[in-house]
Amino acid sequence: MRSPSRSLQIASFLLSTIAFAQTPVPQRVQTGFNAIKESTLRANLTFIAGDGLLGRMSLQPGDEASAEWVASEFAKAGLQPAAKDASGYPSFLQPVPLVEYKPDTGATRLTLTGPATGPATKSWTSADITSSFRQNVDVTGGLVYVGYGITAPELNYDDYANVDVHGKVVLLMEHEPQEDDPKSIFNGTGNTRYATNRVKLLNAQKHGAIAVLLMPEPNATHISTNKRLMAVYVGVNTKRLTPLPLQAIVDDETHISSTTIPLTVAADLLQPANATAKALQTAIDKDLQPQSREIPGVQLHLETRNASTRTGTAYNVAGLLPGSDPTLSAETVLISAHHDHNGASEVEDPDGKRHLEIWHGADDNGSGTVGVVELAHAFTANPVKPKRSILFVVFAAEERGPLQGSYYMSNHPLRPLATTRAMINCDMIGRDEAPSPQTDGAIEIPKDTTNRLNLIGSLYAPDLLKIVQHEDQHVGLILDDRFDRDTALGIFFRSDQFPFILHDVPALWFFTGFHPDYHHVTDTVDRIDFTKMTKIIRLAYLSLFDIADNPVPPRFIANPALGR
Repeated sequence: MRSPSRSLQIASFLLSTIAFAQTPVPQRVQTGFNAIKESTLRANLTFIAGDGLLGRMSLQPGDEASAEWVASEFAKAGLQPAAKDASGYPSFLQPVPLVEYKPDTGATRLTLTGPATGPATKSWTSADITSSFRQNVDVTGGLVYVGYGITAPELNYDDYANVDVHGKVVLLMEHEPQEDDPKSIFNGTGNTRYATNRVKLLNAQKHGAIAVLLMPEPNATHISTNKRLMAVYVGVNTKRLTPLPLQAIVDDETHISSTTIPLTVAADLLQPANATAKALQTAIDKDLQPQSREIPGVQLHLETRNASTRTGTAYNVAGLLPGSDPTLSAETVLISAHHDHNGASEVEDPDGKRHLEIWHGADDNGSGTVGVVELAHAFTANPVKPKRSILFVVFAAEERGPLQGSYYMSNHPLRPLATTRAMINCDMIGRDEAPSPQTDGAIEIPKDTTNRLNLIGSLYAPDLLKIVQHEDQHVGLILDDRFDRDTALGIFFRSDQFPFILHDVPALWFFTGFHPDYHHVTDTVDRIDFTKMTKIIRLAYLSLFDIADNPVPPRFIANPALGR
């Protein structure tokens, strides 16, 4: 059961991680620890986030160059290629087949026919709704309201119980029940794996739905996901004359589309059932009893079309350090980052002149990329090798999908996931957290973040958290888990560790937090705190060594709120 003294646990967590006198690093790991140098990180990041790679946009030459550079560094470090090329030969590059598409917004249309409109119809276009999919969509079917769209048998909760959605469109809400209640079985005020829209889409697909309509929660105490995403990309889209492309895995496991609708549209769709979205959510949140129902007499037609599509290949970069123990070497510890960012575009000056702007992505995620490369060199330099094998991965296409490279690898693993014992993901590890449009009004930022590292995923991986805390005695960072108690920002789903958490791999995301330069052209090398970044990479090194050598691997807690 959930402990009633959660606040005491939080206080204990923070107190245990406040800076203290650092203890010496054990001799057996000292060489690799000392090999992690600020000067090397600065030199490598200056290249990765430099003008020459043009912002590392997925499926563009700059990002291909970044992947090739990581592969060459893995080879130089002495790692083994972990993938295979098209001819079956060992390679550091795992191809990720992508389709890049541009929606034709003028062709987006959702049409309602039924008793609410009489003999006429009611339609909405891209001015009202947001829809995109890697393929053209043209579907017609009945409509079923399915609450939060969650099926969680271990929590005795199923929005699809007692309704048949085969061949129909489903209408569902973002997020999950009772998310403002610390005692909720849905991880209290944190998120479970069920809250992300991708999981909801796959669940609808599994139940036979032909499309998903996604609306914000009418009773929400936070901004909608759509508005949050607008804040994410405002810096990328400002004055950009070449719009950001959308990308997806060519044969992704999602085969139906998702369309975001406002509450005004949801009200029209629910009217034939004499129901309101607000009342339905209130009823679900009251006692976790689903309120799902078919909307009588209604037919929906959803049509979307892409103005252009093209296919291409991005690359996950993967190198293996084989474990030193004959038995444990079959098991894997994974360390990751992603190498892509938001590219470059012509922009227009106030006087009408055009020039090229580059979204350098020094922190996001040049910092994680060069960090994983530095770790590869550190482990191979250390005379003593870890007992379990370590897989070093720098993923492709994190930004444009998102998480396309990591979703692809989690579904096409290079090492068995059943024996992947833990994962540490490094994404944005080079800055101090500061107020920004991302976090304003959503989460409290500590006054001093100069020595602070956020750890995300600890609810599902408490043993892994303890290992990182223990190893921090040699580094002296302040460790913070507050994002695991946040629902407004959806942080839990937003980096490459999450697809592996869906496969029950204990995973933590190392993250120094948002700042005003996030997704802006000002995310440049000169703003990186290399001293802090060096400490974080050294903490990752010690933690990975500990995980790899520990006789008992970290547990994955499938249902944190139930204490399982």
